[in-house]
Amino acid sequence: MACFLAPMALAIVMTLVQLLTRHSDLSHKLKLSALNTMLWGGVVILAAEHVFHGEITAWPPYLTAMSSPADTAVMLSEIASIGGSMTLAISLTWMGLLAVTTLMTKKVSFKDELSPLSKPLTARK
Repeated sequence: MACFLAPMALAIVMTLVQLLTRHSDLSHKLKLSALNTMLWGGVVILAAEHVFHGEITAWPPYLTAMSSPADTAVMLSEIASIGGSMTLAISLTWMGLLAVTTLMTKKVSFKDELSPLSKPLTARK
């Protein structure tokens, strides 16, 4: 019904963090653009799916689940369970991406230090 609101909330926060840290190395080091791309992409696809199924309308209350109090309780439960698990899955995928790229970068740097070709000619034996 409105499960896309949970990843949207995190996407808004992380977009603000990325904008505030865009001049520092932190945004690039943490690959915040990749996280934001994954979050906003999921939000857009989920919102489009909800529009297609008629769960989002162009007139108030915009979410059809908010038309009755009983449906609103179900919607809030769905946001917490389904939306929360999707947000967690996206965040864990981003953390995995971050871990793999960090390990690959360190591995390449370590190999470069051991390579005899990376040393000046005077230091080679």
